[in-house]
Formats: sequence, structure tokens, C-alpha cells
Amino acid sequence: MNLRHIEIFHAVYVNGSVSAAARALNISQPSVSKTLRHAETLLGFELFQRTNSRLVPTEDAHALFGDVADIQERVRALREAGRNLRTGGGATLRISALPSLALGALPTAAARFMARRPEVRFDLQTVHHDDLLRKLYERETDIAIAAEVPRGAPLGKVWLGEGELVVLYRETDLPDAPPRIELPMLVGRPFITLAASGPIGQLFAQELDRLGLELNDIASARTFYIAAALVRTGMGFSVVDNFTAEASLADGLAMRPLKPSLTFDVHAMHLLDRPPSALASEFLGVLSAVIEGP
Repeated sequence: MNLRHIEIFHAVYVNGSVSAAARALNISQPSVSKTLRHAETLLGFELFQRTNSRLVPTEDAHALFGDVADIQERVRALREAGRNLRTGGGATLRISALPSLALGALPTAAARFMARRPEVRFDLQTVHHDDLLRKLYERETDIAIAAEVPRGAPLGKVWLGEGELVVLYRETDLPDAPPRIELPMLVGRPFITLAASGPIGQLFAQELDRLGLELNDIASARTFYIAAALVRTGMGFSVVDNFTAEASLADGLAMRPLKPSLTFDVHAMHLLDRPPSALASEFLGVLSAVIEGP
């Protein structure tokens, strides 16, 4: 199948009929029918069964559609890039970040950047640590913002700043909290753990082991935002990163850093053969300022 076959198949599959596909593509119905028959001949099997005025996709068509939709999206992105180059339109920055950064620091930085660079477009995504390499290798994103570069990964990195673990709690549960909280203060209290949630969770687990502490884990959360939501409901205390805590603060919630402090670095990661462009580097400077704050 060539790109024209793929375009016609995709249009018919999505719109459900030759006439609707023709209208969507702004071409004639005979042209759609002819191209579709040619594609089926090349493949050696039917893509659609004709039922009254509609075309019902076959099982083979369903199997093909996922890959075809991906190709269509890539072609659309290529055409958009071509239009931008032709018209001088803005570039698109494709950036992924851990949820703790993607729901607070990243949008703040994007808004600041667009205020002075209104021609720039963003393609922003969340990414979990275990999925970071795949998104970069498969070109789903150009830059991934995370706390730790996967071990042994051939990636370049740019240091953006430092984060810190904090205790997130309801003020009524600890009304006389000191400026910094020592972890032994949490012993015996209901606790929502994140020990299994990537490098930052491991950092916290190592500190518990160092101190020889065992907390009263009543629930575990795979993301810091779930942990914060559970704290908000009154289920207990949690230790999360400062970015999540700041974005989650609401009436009745409070946060305190740990004593001694537990910090971690935040990096922008990229493939070695695809370093950040000048525009992306400029944006990373803004993101770094947000992370380092205030």
C-alpha cells in the first residue's frame, strides 16, 4: 500500500462510507472506490464488506487500522512541519515530563515562554520513569524531564535544578508542625507510601532503611498525585516531591521539608544524536528558573 491507499483506507474506516470519505478528502466518490479496490487487490483480501450504503470493516481491516492511524498521524505532522517551514511558522517543542513536573512546573514554564515567543507550539506529555527511554527512542518526544537518567542509557542530559521531598499532611493532623519534620515523627501515623514509584520513591525507601524506621503503610500509590489526593481525603500522611505538594496545596493542607533534607536532581534528557535546538535550550532555561524558583 502506498500513502494514497493508506489515506483512502483511513478515511473510509473512520467515516464509514465511500461518500463520507470522499467529502472528508474533498475528492470524488469514484476515485475513493477505485483506490480502495486497488488497495484490496494489492493486499489480496477485502478490507470492507458492503452492507447497504455502509462499509463494514473486516477483521483484517481492524488489524491494519492501528498501524495505518499511526502513519496518518506521522504524515500529518510532516505536512504541518512543511507548512511551518514554508510560511515561517513557529516550531513545535515536544517535551515529556514526570507527572509531578508535567502538572505544575512544566505548564508554568510553557506559559511564560509563550508570552515572549507566541509563535512557538508545544506538544506536552506525561511520562513515567519506566517509559522514558521508549518515548525518546521511538521519537514520541524530543526531550524528557525526569529525576534520574536510566542506568546505562546512552542519553545526553541538561541539569535543570533540584527538587526536595516534603511531608504532605492535613493541618488538623499536625497543628504544631515544626519548620522541618523528622521521619520518626511519622511512626505510628497512617501513611501513604510511594516506595515503589521510581527513583524518588527509592530515595525515600533508602532513607527509611538508613534510619531503621517502619511506617504504618495503610495504602500505596504509584504516582505522587494519587498520594496527594489520598492525603486530601484525610486518609493519612505522605512524603512526596515539593513540585507535587505545591501544586496540590489547598485549604487545610500543609507541607514541610524533611530533616535532614532529601533532595534530588532534575534533568532534561535527550538522545545523543538529537541534542536540544537553540529554541528548546532557551525554553529549558525558563523551565530551570521555574524549578529553582521562586
